[in-house]
Amino acid sequence: MVLIARSVFAQQRRAFSSTASTAYKVAVLGAAGGIGQPLSLLLKLNNKVTDLSLYDLRGAPGVAADVSHVPTNSTVTGYLAENDGLKKTLTGADVILIPAGIPRKPGMTRDDLFNTNASIVRDLAKAAAEHAPKAFVLVIANPVNSTVPIVSEVYKARGVYDPKRLFGVTTLDVLRASRFISQVQSTDPKAEPVTVVGGHSGHTIVPLLSQSNHADLAGETRDALVNRIQFGGDEVVKAKDGAGSATLSMAQAAARFTDSLLTSLDGTPVTEPTYVDSPLFKSEGIEFFASKVTLGPAGAETIHPLGKLNDYEVKLIETAKADLKKNIAKGIKFVSENP
Repeated sequence: MVLIARSVFAQQRRAFSSTASTAYKVAVLGAAGGIGQPLSLLLKLNNKVTDLSLYDLRGAPGVAADVSHVPTNSTVTGYLAENDGLKKTLTGADVILIPAGIPRKPGMTRDDLFNTNASIVRDLAKAAAEHAPKAFVLVIANPVNSTVPIVSEVYKARGVYDPKRLFGVTTLDVLRASRFISQVQSTDPKAEPVTVVGGHSGHTIVPLLSQSNHADLAGETRDALVNRIQFGGDEVVKAKDGAGSATLSMAQAAARFTDSLLTSLDGTPVTEPTYVDSPLFKSEGIEFFASKVTLGPAGAETIHPLGKLNDYEVKLIETAKADLKKNIAKGIKFVSENP
């Protein structure tokens, strides 16, 4: 067991190892939560992260002390709300991750989380806009379709909004798609790239299977696979039986996207699907949309079109757009009514 644990640890370290040309401070807001703790561990394993700053209303110093013992050359500090803890966490941050918020419980949709999580994200965005206005902001707190617009409205109100620096982390949908299609095809998920577009909730999640290695998938097999990708989070919520939602897989997804962003900041472009301020359907009143985005030193440098879709996917996109329009409007309205 010890040898296995050491082997896994070594693999994780190699996966995130690099000779970074720049020192990066990464802040995690909500670091003591179900996503925040494993995410903090994975970020500590990433050699691109030289300063890891953890914040939560309680527990962050303990998480920081624990994670700081992981043998990588980065500084870890934990802060609470008192003594300007949030300001200290954010000041000088290059990347800010926001997993803070309550998890889903059985029977809840991501929209059910809205009232509580919207207020949390708004307040954290206010602090980020004040203390680290140039940082890249990665929103994990659900419902992402609405919380990303909330952050954008807060930043606009303070005159510091840069659409290239704000991301909704939809990477978990990509990871699920690769894993689930590999189970159907009995293949290695690492060899099954699947582009997932739209948003990060139910029918807004659209896997472009026609652009995968298995474009011939059709009928009940395809329908079941698409449904599982769209509602895979429900499997975890039900299995945890009221104890939470997807935390470990979400942490892995957020760590992967953070690594892609840091790699791109060092001058090596990386293309990942992510939910951003997008021109793709803006003429239809849909300000944000997830698609392939090439990351670079400025952030979201190239937003790629969806490419060729089959008739089935065109219908999925239309359904996604209808829901997204409502989700985005909900976030914007919240900030307007609760500045």
